[in-house]
Amino acid sequence: MGAKRRYRLAAGVGVALLAASTVTACGSNSGGITVNVYKYPQENFQAIVDNCNAKAGGRYNIVYNKLPREADGQREQIVRRLAAEDDSMDVLGLDVTWTAELAKAGWIKEFTGSAKSQVSEGTLPAPLETATYEGKLYGAPDNTNVQLLWYRSDLVPEPPKTWDEMISMAEALVAEGKPGQIVAQGKQYEGLVVLYNTLVNSNGGTILDENGTKAIVDDKAVEALEALKKLATSKAIDPSFSNAAEDNARLAMENGNAAFQLNWPYVYAAAQKKPEFAKNFKWAPYPALSGDQAKVTVGGINYAVSNYTTRPEESFDAVLCLRNAENQKFAALKDGVPPTIESIYDDPDMVEAYPMKDDIKETLQNASARPSTPAYQNVSTVISTILSPPADIDPRATADRLRKELQDALDSKGVLP
Repeated sequence: MGAKRRYRLAAGVGVALLAASTVTACGSNSGGITVNVYKYPQENFQAIVDNCNAKAGGRYNIVYNKLPREADGQREQIVRRLAAEDDSMDVLGLDVTWTAELAKAGWIKEFTGSAKSQVSEGTLPAPLETATYEGKLYGAPDNTNVQLLWYRSDLVPEPPKTWDEMISMAEALVAEGKPGQIVAQGKQYEGLVVLYNTLVNSNGGTILDENGTKAIVDDKAVEALEALKKLATSKAIDPSFSNAAEDNARLAMENGNAAFQLNWPYVYAAAQKKPEFAKNFKWAPYPALSGDQAKVTVGGINYAVSNYTTRPEESFDAVLCLRNAENQKFAALKDGVPPTIESIYDDPDMVEAYPMKDDIKETLQNASARPSTPAYQNVSTVISTILSPPADIDPRATADRLRKELQDALDSKGVLP
């Protein structure tokens, strides 16, 4: 999903997108048709729901049902209710890693015809890929996320462009007695999987085949293991790297210990609370492992329509409204979630809230998805377990173990509870 915590990037920004559209079409005007939307707690999402209800003109009424805040809790509730063929769930806000699992199980509907065209047009390729399984579209990208390289400009006049250069610059700062640490996510959880996946894709490697049924872990993926171990054993790595999640990395840098941070854009808004720190807190594209640009792993949320809904027409219509350009822009400015529609990044209103928007857009244009497989939850668990702690990686031996245990995960039957 990206960062577990979402900070508002534009508190106080005067956005009037929805000011005139807060009348909910409900009661008898909706003909008794309710579209239940299940999504993580998003601070200003109700305003978007109200806007879409007004535009529905009484044809139906969208009701916002909040899922648990943590991704695991969200997935557990969705999977259990879909497994029970619960027809009260209509529209689902899904983590980008769940598409294949739910599509394979037959729990979400395919987007076809006009709905597919409207979702596909203008949507950035990487987020659209996360909503696709076996060549079919099963979701509508709502928001996305990619990590950037964050650095202190008082210590680093020019940011590094490559992985090795970042490590060398950091070690030089540490050797000079300066706060040159690198902070990132090395804990045994999804953040470590994202880090490794970015390194693999940036190096042109493969973890699973394109069908998500065979474990590959090729030589380029082995080189990515070497790069991860180099970071984890660097003289400049944060000592708590093997236990660090997003906020641990953020706080370590804010507290003056680090010169470099690999993290999601939410850290920018958090930094503004410390003006002395913020004035030197800058960003750059993620350092490349090989080639000119990294292929950073995307996060985000896709809307899906439950296969058990009794209101499919209204549900698809609601999705198209909830994730349209107007509402994505509103969510970006109010809730700090990067849009999936490319044109929004060129909107003048984005400049203040997203000063790093050009780097986010550029990164998204070359970004990559996590392995697409119905067994992703197993795959993620295997990768994070085997790679933890990163300093203990033995590239060839670790790759062999990954290949074997990932294949075992892929061969499991059914959807995980």
